[in-house]
Amino acid sequence: MAKVELKQPIVQEISEKIDGAQSLVLVDHRGLTVQQDTELRKQLREAGVFYKVYKNTMMNFAFKGTPFEGLSDLLNGPSAIAVSKDDATAPARIIVEFAKTAKNLEVKGGVVENRVIDVKGVEEVAQIPSREILLGRLLGSMQSPVANFARVIKQIAEKDGEGAAPQEA
Repeated sequence: MAKVELKQPIVQEISEKIDGAQSLVLVDHRGLTVQQDTELRKQLREAGVFYKVYKNTMMNFAFKGTPFEGLSDLLNGPSAIAVSKDDATAPARIIVEFAKTAKNLEVKGGVVENRVIDVKGVEEVAQIPSREILLGRLLGSMQSPVANFARVIKQIAEKDGEGAAPQEA
């Protein structure tokens, strides 16, 4: 009975972290140096991504009955999760980019917007720019026609102003 009582807070912590998550990436972190692990954690933290190593049995209990349950088959060997509640692409983007230099970091799979994805899916999600970049691009594309229109009107006004001046004189 005591073991279950010790495990319950950990399962509860995982459940709270994944509740309402936009995405989760499951990785095997074996073979990372302390320096690499520290750098990965720093990059994830700066992006607002929660990252932690948990026992597979604890994650399995927490995943039951959630969209993350499909990851249970991938829970073998050392596992860590990277979870984001704000940016669905951040965990995948940071981990896939980091894995290019840290060859020992292995992506197992993930869940994005309640859909289980494999390693290839995680790599595809990693190619999607962040929400802020997409919004910036959208705003830029919306501003461009307005700016061009304003420039044309200004040129017409300047041209008409040049033409009008000699007639008044």
